[in-house]
Amino acid sequence: MPELLSPAGNFEKLEAALRYGADAVYLAGQHFGMRSQAGNFTMEELYRAAELTHRMGKKLYLTLNTMPRTHEYPALLRFLDDLRGCPLDAMIIADMGVLATVKEMLPGMEIHISTQASIISPAAARAWASLGARRLVLARELQFSEIKAIRAALPADVELEAFIHGSMCVSYSGRCLLANMMNGRDGNRGTCSQPCRWHYTLYEEKRPDFPIPIEQDELGTFIMSSRDMCMIQHIPELMESGIDSFKIEGRMKSSYYTAVVTNTYRMAMDAYSRDPAAYRYDPAWGRELESVSHREYATGFYLDDPMKQPQLVQGGHYIQEKAYYGTALAYDTPEALAELDTITARGVPVENRDGRLYRFMEKNKVRAADGAEMLSPGHVGRFFYVGELYDTTGCIRASIPHPEMTFWARVPYEVHPGDIMRVGISGRQEV
Repeated sequence: MPELLSPAGNFEKLEAALRYGADAVYLAGQHFGMRSQAGNFTMEELYRAAELTHRMGKKLYLTLNTMPRTHEYPALLRFLDDLRGCPLDAMIIADMGVLATVKEMLPGMEIHISTQASIISPAAARAWASLGARRLVLARELQFSEIKAIRAALPADVELEAFIHGSMCVSYSGRCLLANMMNGRDGNRGTCSQPCRWHYTLYEEKRPDFPIPIEQDELGTFIMSSRDMCMIQHIPELMESGIDSFKIEGRMKSSYYTAVVTNTYRMAMDAYSRDPAAYRYDPAWGRELESVSHREYATGFYLDDPMKQPQLVQGGHYIQEKAYYGTALAYDTPEALAELDTITARGVPVENRDGRLYRFMEKNKVRAADGAEMLSPGHVGRFFYVGELYDTTGCIRASIPHPEMTFWARVPYEVHPGDIMRVGISGRQEV
């Protein structure tokens, strides 16, 4: 059973990944990670993250995959020194100098080689393994046949990891200087401004007032903006490919994105593992992945030459994720029980034929009678109509309008802390 590896840009996303089925999580500290604009983790939070992850029987990997300049090495040494007592399961590294420094300062640390290293051949894979790498994160520019050839050339104790979902880069495994040239932000050190996603129009030198209509619509020409990867319809091929860890991209995305994408691939992988011969793709999994923030989907390089299938987006904007109403909170704490007492004192039953009252933290405005879905680990969204709504003083409300409000709602399904109440995404479904 391959590992399912999910992103965590902050502690909320870490908890979502662990709750919704990740076997391991990757994250970054405040420095030396390729997503410097994510929330990322302070040193104290890294220690807390390791404790939580291990308590749940999962693994934690730290991205240390930028390519530091000479003047950055003193800060790198201080960062590694502060991590001596943090029980990380591995560090993800792209730079040879960083690799040598980590091996010297933290000799017991497991090393994973980042996709930034652009591993595309058995020779490159063997070379990194000879330097002590336990796992190789393959370049995204590989077909299944090439991955299998790399697997066959390596010892069994050297693992392979590959991205299966999320944003793609028009440059070779992210090795891009475009942002550096255009606004001084170095993509290889975590500050990419994604100019490949900007709106461009082509002009002929002698006709500056006449834009050339090559792959152009009213929004401009997106000749460098790639589609997002989505491999949910190819779980059997992935499971039989020799890949040891399936990686989800998205440390910059929301906790809702982390929960939904992790949950969807967890369900698909588990379904295949239970009985490969009986496995069938469930279209509901595709609807789940359409509900999160994404660009148009494609399958990257896995199945064919990308020139033979559409890989560029048709517009420059994300397909926005569906709003979610709130996240379930614990309902058996002293504070929660006191709130519930104020509601039941007004003659409101905790349970009736329409369900039980559960406690939520509001994220977006929710109204009584709205169509909603309850998302729980191991399930696609289960539809219901929002019933009565109560605030913490026991008063019935027509709506809960303010973010971060605690409220109670009647739900016809069993709800646990961390479950997500969201807008219904595909009409009424009884699941």
